[in-house]
Amino acid sequence: MARCTFCSAPLPANINRCSYCEIRNDVDLHGKHEFVIVDDESNRTCPHCDVRLKTIRLDSTDALSIERCDACFGLFFDPGEIETLLENAVSGVFEINHKHIENINKDRYQNHNPVKYIKCPVCQILMNRVSFGHKSGVVVDRCKRHGVWLDSSEITHLMEWKKAGGQLFHEKQARRSKKVKPQLNLKGSNRFNITMGTQSRFDKSYDDDLFESISSVVFKLFR
Repeated sequence: MARCTFCSAPLPANINRCSYCEIRNDVDLHGKHEFVIVDDESNRTCPHCDVRLKTIRLDSTDALSIERCDACFGLFFDPGEIETLLENAVSGVFEINHKHIENINKDRYQNHNPVKYIKCPVCQILMNRVSFGHKSGVVVDRCKRHGVWLDSSEITHLMEWKKAGGQLFHEKQARRSKKVKPQLNLKGSNRFNITMGTQSRFDKSYDDDLFESISSVVFKLFR
């Protein structure tokens, strides 16, 4: 059994927060780097605190600069930057640990926070609230043109989710959704096929007369 890196108490499997000292054990994440301030006052505004954001650069990559609020510690990422940060922060994940993902979300989900729509730090238009990934437990605020806002600690939540196999699970579900997408094929025929991926929902076990009746109706509607 693993032990807490702070108090050495036993740390059960699939658990990040120590039940004795309440310290999170994120020792397997190498994405928590020091940062340097690039710009003390950017032209972007915190949607919560209404103050200018600071532009920071993590020491993990010279190419990634993000905006950070000194008051609430929220972060604003340009399109694609969250994915870049996660790629640099979490690697070597080859399996999905559903129990660990579930425990991370139970531990981190802030159900007491009211739903609030906030403005984009760039264009000041209300952003959309979208789930970052399948079962990530993180709902981000996104402006399609300018980027994504994460509240304090949400980026670490996403790192833990990815480390537990969450991104692999998301990609697996996305591939499955593409395979089962319903398709209606009408090519000048009075018969039709409703397919689920490559498998037909109709087969020879169906009564031919019933099938012909349905086909005739559809053909009249769409011819």
